[in-house]
Amino acid sequence: MTGYVYTIAGGKGGVGKTTTAINVAVSLQDAGHDVVVVDADLGMANLGAMLDVDHEPSLHQVLAGKAAVSDAIIEGPGGITVVPGERNLEAFADADPAKLRKVVKALSTAYEIVLIDTGAGLSHETTVPLGLADGVLLVTTADEVAIGDTVKTAQLAERIDGDVVGAVLTRADDDTNVSEVADKLDMEMLAVVPEDQDATRNEPLLINDPDSYAAEAYRRLASTLEEIYEANTEGGVEPEQEFEPSATPDTDDDGDSDDEAADTDDEDEDDEEGVFGLFN
Repeated sequence: MTGYVYTIAGGKGGVGKTTTAINVAVSLQDAGHDVVVVDADLGMANLGAMLDVDHEPSLHQVLAGKAAVSDAIIEGPGGITVVPGERNLEAFADADPAKLRKVVKALSTAYEIVLIDTGAGLSHETTVPLGLADGVLLVTTADEVAIGDTVKTAQLAERIDGDVVGAVLTRADDDTNVSEVADKLDMEMLAVVPEDQDATRNEPLLINDPDSYAAEAYRRLASTLEEIYEANTEGGVEPEQEFEPSATPDTDDDGDSDDEAADTDDEDEDDEEGVFGLFN
């Protein structure tokens, strides 16, 4: 059995998807699970920047057929395992979102839980991860636009048979009407995370401020996601293979890709009637 894939999504940018992915990963790892975070925000990849890690090859190079996914894995702060992306336009232009399916498939044989951090909006590259998920976690603030975009994202996920497990409300304060937000979303609210300025530092909040209310909210969220994972995998899965993340950034100067990663084209066409068919 392969690992469980969570896609962390939301229609609006700046709501805390990446912060949520990072801190959930730390908490799940602390609970003893093998977890990897994938930065699938191909247009505005910021997972690496938020963790202060710079690594080549990146996910973009893997999706361009220039590198193996095993070479794109790196160890971040707190020992969490991540597959960062790149922030330049050339890398974005070369990356093929259709190849993400095989990347996630490979990672799910090596890790119990794969967390896919997605971009904002409803485009090809943001929709693909919704179709790859065993469970979709939606992140929003109490902002009306964010709520509306989150509802649209949920509708799209359901259209492609995605399982929306619930929502996370971030940047909450004393004036936030949580019940009203939950009613507008019309889905289960798995966590309410209070505003915390430390959440944007270059290491996970669970490490730099573990006793904060926000850190505790992320721990409770991770516990809920752990329960969902175990319920859907009959108690958990055992990885079939092992990828060794790089402890420090390294660069593959020759640009060669090995057979494991570059061989993605064979399966990409199979999706034409599924997720990718929405954009034909």
